[in-house]
Amino acid sequence: MKFRIAYKKELNPSQFQAVNITKGPLLVIAGAGSGKTRTLTYRVARLVEEGISPSAILLLTFTRKASQEMLKRASQLLDHRCEGVAGGTFHSFAYSILRKYASRIGFNHGFSIIDRSDSENLISMLRKEMKGVSRSGSLPRKQTLANIFSRAVNKNLSIEDIIFEDYPHFSRHLETIHTISNGYRKQKAEHNFFDYDDLLIYLEVLLKDHPDVREKICSTYHYLMVDEYQDTNKIQAEIVGLLAGNNNVMVVGDDSQSIYAFRGANVENIMKFPEKFPGTRIIRLEENYRSVQPILKLTNVIIDRAKQKYSKTLFTRKSGGSLPLLVNAGSENNQSQFVVERIQTLNRNGVPLNQIAVLFRASFHSFDLEIELNREGIPFVKVGGFKFIESAHIKDVLSHVRVLFNPYDRLSWYRILLLLDNIGPKTALDIFETISAEQSGYAGLFKKKLSSKQSKSLERLKNFFLSIDPSEMSVVRLGEAVVKYYTPILQNKYDDHPKRTKDLEHLMTIMERYDNLEHFLADMALEPPNTSSRDGFFVDRSDDDRLILSTIHSAKGLEWHTVFIIWALDGRFPSIHAVHDEKALEEELRLIYVAATRAKERLFFTYPGTVYDKTSGMVLSRPSRFLDDIPDDILEKYSAMTF
Repeated sequence: MKFRIAYKKELNPSQFQAVNITKGPLLVIAGAGSGKTRTLTYRVARLVEEGISPSAILLLTFTRKASQEMLKRASQLLDHRCEGVAGGTFHSFAYSILRKYASRIGFNHGFSIIDRSDSENLISMLRKEMKGVSRSGSLPRKQTLANIFSRAVNKNLSIEDIIFEDYPHFSRHLETIHTISNGYRKQKAEHNFFDYDDLLIYLEVLLKDHPDVREKICSTYHYLMVDEYQDTNKIQAEIVGLLAGNNNVMVVGDDSQSIYAFRGANVENIMKFPEKFPGTRIIRLEENYRSVQPILKLTNVIIDRAKQKYSKTLFTRKSGGSLPLLVNAGSENNQSQFVVERIQTLNRNGVPLNQIAVLFRASFHSFDLEIELNREGIPFVKVGGFKFIESAHIKDVLSHVRVLFNPYDRLSWYRILLLLDNIGPKTALDIFETISAEQSGYAGLFKKKLSSKQSKSLERLKNFFLSIDPSEMSVVRLGEAVVKYYTPILQNKYDDHPKRTKDLEHLMTIMERYDNLEHFLADMALEPPNTSSRDGFFVDRSDDDRLILSTIHSAKGLEWHTVFIIWALDGRFPSIHAVHDEKALEEELRLIYVAATRAKERLFFTYPGTVYDKTSGMVLSRPSRFLDDIPDDILEKYSAMTF
């Protein structure tokens, strides 16, 4: 058959092979930057051009945008017929099927989808019905309960497992949490509600328990393609198995980029695909169109250390490129200064700021760097977590510090008073007005007449201020006193307080560098751009020239001219908690691989040479074990003391 599209000319040999195989199970291991989307797009066009009905092709992706983009490109390659391909997310596909067959699983066709906010509100109602316990404030909040229930579904684990793994401090409430979970399921069933997780659960139930429905669906879709298969959870993998009736199933993904276990993604799905589908052909896409060879040489060495993997060797036809650099910065602030200096040099040499990214494992790793960037006037956008002063618990602590510096800071007083029990907005405003009118500083707390409950709430705050003398204490001692006072509030207000405590420890290390409270507050008050995002980001406008700060999880799928990976310190990356967990350690290895493969031309790893870890009582001083012992002709070593 003669095709209009010159597939062999347009694709490299591996891509062409993946596009050309249309029968039987096919696993495409698509290395970073190897043209995965291009391959899927051309395969859609190839099937349609061969005469396959577009309605017989099902393309499942993780975002609607991804499937729309692929089908749009396929239509541009061939013709409008490609628009008729059934493409969408697992959830949207589940919704369309369940609309037709809801009655088969005990629901009516008019079921409603409730979003995360609706789920949390329903859980909140059930939580309030729990007698006594919820009033103590010790139960997980509605957001945390929603997380627990969702993780249990997506990881295919029990609620007990999720609590003991992620929230051990709530284990004493296990029975109550189970009661709320059962009530949540009952309420959804009674009101004909489906949450997002239910869509997958009930699609699997429908396909498993009703063979006639499954056969009808499988007879509709003769060709199944799945993108980012390494990110599927156990339920999604089961659904793929149930849908692939005639085994004409192609999954595309990269085991080396499986980094979303916390969302339920299971790397075993892609590793065991050939077992699930006997006769699977495996094609590796190894030609990289993104990075220079020195970067690929390093990333090949890094991922080769994985114990569980599909072996592959990325290569490129691009020439030139500098060796990646591993920088011992001595201290955290030296690390920040080194990164800022290199960014300024790159920018002066013609590299736009929006083509430079600083990546990190955890959001708080960038806090010190943000201060230096603000000081130097370098605009940036941060993605994946909140900026330092946008985090609520950081704001809480800084509000107390600001009041110690200026006893008449209205906004800070308002914030810290609202943290107290029995103090509402009106009372908080009245207290501040008394303080302001009396011009007596903290003593104004004693002047306002309040109810006995309100006075009791204020007692700790009064005692705190009586014990503090800002003129006699160093900046960090002030900070430590505030944190000591604030810790019970933190523990009562936030279910994830152990993680937030880490942020406060980090704040103390920053405060240690200041000998003047006014200078510290001035630096912290610099207004960063309001560019936080939950759903990832794209900086592709020529008029938006800002440096990118991002968690590695948010950076997957993106690329930049130069990438800095900070805090490449053993005990931070990988974290101390991952060191004794083989699966967690493997995922952290994949995480650093994903970070490194974002770089096109230049790649830097930096780490503070000496860091005291309060949790373990250890001094951390080694570079990440993932980079240790890599030869100098692959990864150049450098001391920031000389920059």
